[in-house]
Amino acid sequence: MNQIEGGQVKWIKKNFEDDDLTNLGRDEVENVVDAVFVTMGGKESLATRTHISSTCRRLRIPVNVFDAPNLCITTSGKGCKLATRIRREVAALLPQNFGSVVERLGTIRRRIWEEDHRSQTLEDEEDDLPAQKPSFNQLITESDHSAAKTRRIRWLSQICEYWPLRRLASITDSDIDTILQAYSSPSHPSATTQTTTSPLDISSLDLRVRPVPRIILAGSGPGSPSLLTLATHRAIQTATVILADKLVPSPILDLIPRRTPLHIARKFPGNAEAAQQELLSLGLEALQKGETVLRLKQGDPYIYGRGSEEYTWFKEKGFKPIVLPGITSALSAPMFAGVPCTSRGVSDQVLICTGTGRKGKAPEPPAYGEGKTVVFLMALHRIGELAESLVASTVDGEEDGGERRKRDVWPKETPCAVVERASCHDQRVIRSTLEFVVQAVENEGSRPPGLLVLGKACEVLKGRGGARWVVEEGFDGFEGLDDVIGLQVGAGEMREMAAERENATAT
Repeated sequence: MNQIEGGQVKWIKKNFEDDDLTNLGRDEVENVVDAVFVTMGGKESLATRTHISSTCRRLRIPVNVFDAPNLCITTSGKGCKLATRIRREVAALLPQNFGSVVERLGTIRRRIWEEDHRSQTLEDEEDDLPAQKPSFNQLITESDHSAAKTRRIRWLSQICEYWPLRRLASITDSDIDTILQAYSSPSHPSATTQTTTSPLDISSLDLRVRPVPRIILAGSGPGSPSLLTLATHRAIQTATVILADKLVPSPILDLIPRRTPLHIARKFPGNAEAAQQELLSLGLEALQKGETVLRLKQGDPYIYGRGSEEYTWFKEKGFKPIVLPGITSALSAPMFAGVPCTSRGVSDQVLICTGTGRKGKAPEPPAYGEGKTVVFLMALHRIGELAESLVASTVDGEEDGGERRKRDVWPKETPCAVVERASCHDQRVIRSTLEFVVQAVENEGSRPPGLLVLGKACEVLKGRGGARWVVEEGFDGFEGLDDVIGLQVGAGEMREMAAERENATAT
């Protein structure tokens, strides 16, 4: 109806008549219609639909009758929606604007036919001339006209069959003239040899279809290669330059093909901003060379990973990043430590905080909430200061109506858990309370990367048995799944997969 109202389609309100097929068409084709689509349905209209179809076929007019398998191009009632989806999926695999490629190749074929036909006509006219040319009595060999024509068509058939679609998509209108002139010129190898030498420089064509520079911001998850998304794993295998955070675990870095340059951020206290700028500059330099750059981050790129800053920075430089999510350690690490961030009747809120603000400044600690679970990222290096601020009664905010509000402090007996190297084989969990967690970390040492979980949810599934703290070593989160669903893929196996792919690419 929108097309009718917009004047794109004219609605003729009348019953169908046979003469409509030869009266409603374009003047250029003597008013014969180009095609007919019959959309009327129902058993009562079957006779009319059959009559229209038969009349169109008699007049050689393309016709398609809706919901009539014997009168149309159809899936025979076995999946119209599925056929539509298959068509959509196939079209998505083709290079963009591939329809123009079909038009260009069709133009080449048509012009070859026209030139061959014209040359044959000229030869016939020469035969009718009373005066013969000196070349009339020359021996005609197999490398002459018919062979040249065969080579042109054979070359066209071969590139349609064997060339990558992206290379075909790079052919331009000027290439068509090059092809035809090459085969028309006696000096060109394509016109004088029995082989199907390409008249186009294939290397120059492939340069046109090189992948555009691409920047990918991807999260590597909490640590285990098994927790990588398929998209991030593919990005690791296909990137030409990888810039990784310092805390990305070695089992993830082991998946990087040996041929791929890797730069790890040189971040340390006092050098964070300089190291960040170095990574950005390296990424921009690689993009300007046409590389596919993978910015590999720990966890999820948008959870305290400066992902939004990097997205904006690269976009302003003319390179819009692709962002791939990762399983954030803020939620997965507590789970691997046996801490449900929410549990009915215990915790109905989850708060993710950072222990380190901009330029190393300590952020304002969150207020106490009985049903709240708080996850602190990047906090273990200043856990003493953080624990002290949580239990201290400090002024929160500005004066309000002449009164100063105090922040609700966290009780010292609040359960907490330090989770380090979550999902890795050397995972460690220290269960304690806010009162003793600093002493526990000082005694047990640090094993980064790690985080602090605070709240009553820390003792829903596992307790301390009255001890000031307990330490749990190792990770068995995927134990038993190998034989069930094949989830756990060891780092060694993943390395072998990467090596096999690398060897296949090299050969």
